[in-house]
Amino acid sequence: MEDFEEVYRLYYPRVSAFLYKLSGDSALTEELAQETFYQAFRSFHRFRGDSGLFTWLAAIAKHVYYRHVGRKNIHKESVESLDALTEVYGIETPSSADGPEETALRRETALALRRALDSLPAKYRDVVTLRVYAELPFSEIAAALKITEGSAKVLFFRAKKMLMEELKHEYPV
Repeated sequence: MEDFEEVYRLYYPRVSAFLYKLSGDSALTEELAQETFYQAFRSFHRFRGDSGLFTWLAAIAKHVYYRHVGRKNIHKESVESLDALTEVYGIETPSSADGPEETALRRETALALRRALDSLPAKYRDVVTLRVYAELPFSEIAAALKITEGSAKVLFFRAKKMLMEELKHEYPV
């Protein structure tokens, strides 16, 4: 019990930040973080150390989030998520300091990115989620998903191509 309390104390802020990047909603983040740590507590005895603790917790958090999204069938917008994805996928958007039209464009772009990400097959979406939102290196992604590091890189590259293909009709180059 004391060991898990230390895990909670050390990793709660980072897991919460990861979930906030996914959901963009503070109240939902709190709810999902609590569920994540509840699930982690229930299975803590099975943690073998094949990956880092944060990698393990991020994988649990990702599953908790996608279960919630699946149940509610919602798509959350997040400016932080938009910034992370637009940086990775090279889509230019106005800054948050711009006016109402630019802000509306950012929200529209965030929603399009979220829909495109949600449309990916799970194995691709998982790699993108862990790489972009949890900011994990490919070695940790590979450990979390029980694949090779090379496979994680290939899946990420292919996911990036699929996302660009999905978004190119909305954002022609």
